[in-house]
Amino acid sequence: MKRVRCAIAGLGRIGSLLEDDRLREKPATHAGAIAHNPDCTLAAGCDIREDRRTRFAERWDCKNTYQDTGEMLSQTDPDILHIATPPDTHLEIVRTAVQHGVRMIVCEKPLAETEEDAHLITALHKDRRTKILVNHERRYSADYRMARERIQMKAYGELLSIHAMLYMGRYREANDILLDDGTHLIDTINFLTGSTLDLVQNERFDLSQQQSLLVMGRACDTPVVFEVASGRTYVTFELDLIFSHGRIRIGNGTYEEYESGPSPYYEGMNSLLRKKTPPPFPTGYFTNMMADAVLCAREQNREPVSSALDGYKALALIARVKGEG
Repeated sequence: MKRVRCAIAGLGRIGSLLEDDRLREKPATHAGAIAHNPDCTLAAGCDIREDRRTRFAERWDCKNTYQDTGEMLSQTDPDILHIATPPDTHLEIVRTAVQHGVRMIVCEKPLAETEEDAHLITALHKDRRTKILVNHERRYSADYRMARERIQMKAYGELLSIHAMLYMGRYREANDILLDDGTHLIDTINFLTGSTLDLVQNERFDLSQQQSLLVMGRACDTPVVFEVASGRTYVTFELDLIFSHGRIRIGNGTYEEYESGPSPYYEGMNSLLRKKTPPPFPTGYFTNMMADAVLCAREQNREPVSSALDGYKALALIARVKGEG
């Protein structure tokens, strides 16, 4: 079968550079995922920065580099365009891709910078001008898929609540964290629960050296509370799933399952006991995303596991939290 030709707009961190992070699971970038997939060919890359184009060409042995996305699409005619540029450029690049007849787009999260732009991009996906897969990578990750299966099977009874934390360094604005990484958090909750998270209430706290957003919502009948905050010297992305008979703690580098059982601390009572459940590794988060993109490019009626509509839902909630929606 003919290989799928892929081109990348944006050759920065998630486009290419993070592949050289020695601690990350590989592949860790769009370029890495394309190179790793035997059904794909890395046809071209585009970036406004010359140093990134040079580094990309050397790193991936891909000589077709461009400064302009439209020129790249005209000269290379890819089957899939990967968009790994800042979110405020996504709508313009998607429109350019549609004008050049690109039928499959992989777009980095967030889908756009604003809910309005996300709505316009989603409309292009809905009317089949192009298919748009949003790289909400946890939908493709084996550990999150396993947690979702546990929920669906009611392995620990009913899912009673979700508590989540998102901390991204000391000095970033909480709204920026919410947009950049909160999209992952919100979409993960949607994915795990098979529903759409709805806002109930949110509070903002501005303390010395810290901004914190405390958001309360509901996914189907499940209460959800999550905090997005600065002021920490570390990074945390974590969800605590609370069940009637157990608990799952999942996040970056974390997967733990607990089950209710006779307490080692109190007579006649139960406690949560850690199960020996090894976390899935590799998780295949980028590999599985790329496989889905290839199938979407080849199969006309296939819908992405993570579509533009999913990306829009996350941004719509973010707009409400920020008081814009």
